[in-house]
Amino acid sequence: MTILYGMIDSGNCYKPRLLMAKLGMAFTNVEVSSHTGDTRKPDYIAKNPNAMVPLLELDDGRRLAESNAILLYLAEGTRFLPADRYERALAYQWLFFEQYSHEPYIAVRKALLTFPERAKDATPERLAVTLERGNKALGVMNKHLAGSAFFAGDALSVADIALYAYTHTAEMGGFQLDAYPAVAAWLKRVEVDPGHVPMEWLG
Repeated sequence: MTILYGMIDSGNCYKPRLLMAKLGMAFTNVEVSSHTGDTRKPDYIAKNPNAMVPLLELDDGRRLAESNAILLYLAEGTRFLPADRYERALAYQWLFFEQYSHEPYIAVRKALLTFPERAKDATPERLAVTLERGNKALGVMNKHLAGSAFFAGDALSVADIALYAYTHTAEMGGFQLDAYPAVAAWLKRVEVDPGHVPMEWLG
């Protein structure tokens, strides 16, 4: 059976869990937590030399790391990867945006404020930068969503799943989502899409 190595409180690990739930895919979830050093143990590093989660292990033993690469693999041939060439490129665009302009600030600020082992890194300067740049990312999203229901065409795609994972918990990092009404409305659209499961769902 397909195995997903991940952390229950990681948005990056939630992404493939959410997509597999929507696809009705059976998988085994194996908790590998960076909080306890599990990702740095030799047996895990042998599976993923980058020592990070999530990691997808296929039935034939092949492995795939990086959350958005896993999303693209799982979404191939499904409604979550647009068939139209341009809309598919838009999905890729927003996946890159999520990892470069969104996750490093929205996810990191939440981690700085909620994970005890990250408290030492929560300097006033770091918190200020992550707040400023996280709000910039939310502003970009809000502008797009003011005229579009989703991020890549007229239907939910991997782009929405990727951006939903950390946006829906952004308030835990001190972001005020009520300042971004189009984002708040989009979150609700994602949540009513068939097969939606909460972050705590493990298959």
